[in-house]
Amino acid sequence: MRLYAVTNPATGETVKEYPTATDAEIRAALAASDAAFTAWNRTPLENRVKLLSRVAELYTERREELAAIVTREMGKPIFQARIEVDIVASIYRYYAENGPAFLKDEELDVAAGGTAIVRKDGLGVLLGIMPWNFPYYQVARFAAPNLMNGNTILLKHAPQCPESALAMEQIFLDAGAPEGAYVNIFATNGQVADVIADPRVQGVSLTGSERAGAAVAEIAGRNLKKVVLELGGSDPFLVLDSADVGQAATHALFGRFGNTGQACNAAKRIIVDDAVYDEFVEKFVGAVTSVKVGDPTEADTFMGPLSSTAARDGLAAQVDDAVAKGATVLAGGSRPEQPGAWFQPTILTGVTPEMRAFSEELFGPVAVLYRVANADEAVELANNSAYGLGAVIQSTDAAKAQEIAGRLDTGMVYINEAPGTAPELPFGGIKRSGVGRELGKYGMDEFVNRKLIRTAK
Repeated sequence: MRLYAVTNPATGETVKEYPTATDAEIRAALAASDAAFTAWNRTPLENRVKLLSRVAELYTERREELAAIVTREMGKPIFQARIEVDIVASIYRYYAENGPAFLKDEELDVAAGGTAIVRKDGLGVLLGIMPWNFPYYQVARFAAPNLMNGNTILLKHAPQCPESALAMEQIFLDAGAPEGAYVNIFATNGQVADVIADPRVQGVSLTGSERAGAAVAEIAGRNLKKVVLELGGSDPFLVLDSADVGQAATHALFGRFGNTGQACNAAKRIIVDDAVYDEFVEKFVGAVTSVKVGDPTEADTFMGPLSSTAARDGLAAQVDDAVAKGATVLAGGSRPEQPGAWFQPTILTGVTPEMRAFSEELFGPVAVLYRVANADEAVELANNSAYGLGAVIQSTDAAKAQEIAGRLDTGMVYINEAPGTAPELPFGGIKRSGVGRELGKYGMDEFVNRKLIRTAK
């Protein structure tokens, strides 16, 4: 059975197929990860630091090779693929440098006298279920803190990312990770369900769709397993009347069309105050229509194909639905007649609640513009979503921006920049965008045993 394959979305060519793991191979992977846990959890912190530091170095050393892999697998423009590798190296380096401090014992004040501390220990084997849109980054923000915690990792990657999955596993082996500390599995959905239910597995982290998150959470809940879920998003991008409009248009361009629009926290709903709407539209449409769309292996390409023809067709159906119901296309809107998973960078206006594009996540290069009368209306529209991942506010009025940030129902808010990420900043959302946090010190706290050790006076 072959679910895992590299199919170049720029050409539609299937480059290589990989066999799905047998049940025996899954059992062996589970056993190896479980066997490795006790020793790894007792390994001195300096050894964990050494491993993560070497992993960071290997990502840097193999930057070109790793970037080329994801450009081939999912069509990421090569300059963005290189940036992803750089971010991943910084994540492993961050936890190597800061992890020991995050794991220090916490002393508690005890009313009855004596002492009490809370000590953080690893939980055991963790399963990571990762998506294709940021093949290295998504894994790093799960694996780095949890290996520092003393947990061991089973990693199930997306079926279209087998080459990057194997490259990551090889990095850990070459860095000197103990056998079983990080194990890649080319598992089917049925095998994944069995792994989650296995008593040796102590938690699951998934980044993916709502549907996948609900399925994983259901199995984990039945088996009393902790989950971290980073799911969909329909993030609002608020351009207030006090915004620097040129800067806002640039940030919206990168926030919506970077990675060909395939990011959970992309700026998908651009909500613009009436006072600056016309100026913003002129600048934004000009910026979007000037980007280079083409061969993702070329250094100056800004936008490549979508990850697959299925993804392209799903996005096209959402756009077609909006247009059929009265939405206006300011730019793009169609599929070029050529092989591969191509879709034009698109801007829609006039999207209303009966259209799919109003409530569904648009996972691709489509921006939806909304015109609002004032900041209150902007907040109301921004919060009118089942999702609550991130948001952006563009405003030169610092106090107003902070006030608006406090009213948004999201897990993250960025002011006067495009949505992004950094190792020290917590990442995650609320509502149907998921539960839990990754990165920063908060990423260290999701899968640990906070053990109380109490000593009487």
